[in-house]
Amino acid sequence: MTVPSEILTRARAAGLRVASAESCTGGLVAAALTSVPGSSHMFERGFVTYSNDSKRDLLGVRDETLERCGAVSEEVAREMAEGALARSGADVAVSTTGIAGPGASEHKPEGRVCFGTARKGKPTRSETVDYGAVGRETVRARSSEHALALLLAALR
Repeated sequence: MTVPSEILTRARAAGLRVASAESCTGGLVAAALTSVPGSSHMFERGFVTYSNDSKRDLLGVRDETLERCGAVSEEVAREMAEGALARSGADVAVSTTGIAGPGASEHKPEGRVCFGTARKGKPTRSETVDYGAVGRETVRARSSEHALALLLAALR
């Protein structure tokens, strides 16, 4: 389990600031990061972009990407992470977009979550995890934990 204080320690040592761009986790990543005393030294801001309009407006996710790939895609997760960097003073960003459930979409199963990590001067990464139909809160909790682990790895 990634402890948010580890992220704080690593970010402070490297002089880096962090941002989050969240859809299905609805701010859980930002809440975990800001639960640590002193987090204001490394947490720059969090974007909760649940709707496609907010992904476009706040993070600059392209209409073409949303239409071609859908909101739950690695392409959108990448654009969300890159948008968080571009629209904040952060050096590293993590993003989440997925279907927490209950229910699936026409093309994507319940429990699928896509993640993005972006760091200034490095290639953006993305990945997909299929948690399955394990329940909304379980998907959200596991996704938040995974996003924190990805953030810690991006700070290495």
